[in-house]
Amino acid sequence: MSTKARLRSFQLLGTILERLPERLDVALVEAAFGVVGRTAIWRRTALRDNIAAALGADEGPLNDGLLDRMAARGARGYGRYWAEGAKLPAMRPEDVTARIVFSEGGEHMRDAVAAGRGVIMVLPHVGSWEWGGAFLADIGWTMTAVAERLEPPELYDYFVRQRERMGLRVVPLDERAGGAIARVLRAGGVVGLLADRDIQGNGIPARLLGRDVSVPAGPAMLAMRSGATLLCAAVYSGPGEDHHVVVTPPVDTSRRGQLREDVARVTQAVTDELGWLIRRAPEQWHVLQRVLGPAA
Repeated sequence: MSTKARLRSFQLLGTILERLPERLDVALVEAAFGVVGRTAIWRRTALRDNIAAALGADEGPLNDGLLDRMAARGARGYGRYWAEGAKLPAMRPEDVTARIVFSEGGEHMRDAVAAGRGVIMVLPHVGSWEWGGAFLADIGWTMTAVAERLEPPELYDYFVRQRERMGLRVVPLDERAGGAIARVLRAGGVVGLLADRDIQGNGIPARLLGRDVSVPAGPAMLAMRSGATLLCAAVYSGPGEDHHVVVTPPVDTSRRGQLREDVARVTQAVTDELGWLIRRAPEQWHVLQRVLGPAA
């Protein structure tokens, strides 16, 4: 498929999903992804292995039937993520707010914003973080997110426009991203960083779900340099039409020694929190790449 055809396909699909009646879009896409999720090819993807690690496969053998069912649920959930993401830009703010529930840790977010030092929210690719970002925009806590550049550039621009329609601010992931994020934090703003994948390939070693991984050091570095509050959070899809937010207590970013050692310590603390959030709903961890090292 040519780059132009790829762009047109995304735009057409997004427009169709946005205009379909509420929940019909989700039902259709979930059904389509559910069919894919039952295929042998899908079960051999990294998603199945990632789910197995989150379920504790390193601690003992898991039932293959259970893993197949969880992978199928993961496929349907991935479909829901795309369908609801396409609908989100066109939704009324009050409808978004009505479907967000702060299940745990809402006080951590309120206290961090009130402190005025800036807030760094570190998220895993779980559920639908865009729903959380749209909700924060609706209540006046606009989130600035960093977005990986896509090819062709027109496709990246399309996704940026869609997220800006949700109320998010978007900073491209390049050499200027750090400075842009630092300015947001100095102004007391909220920054959202997805940190369970080393997209740029320049991360540092950590342990996630009992496995070796490479993860971004940016959240730890930014928090220590700016004094911003460092939180971890996930926005889970469901039960039902709602999205449930869990925010963990602030990560300790105090300096204790050499900068490199402190960054490694804080990064591991963040990764531990992300692992805890992933384990709560492994089938909603939408990472289709192999990010985890082999079992010990």
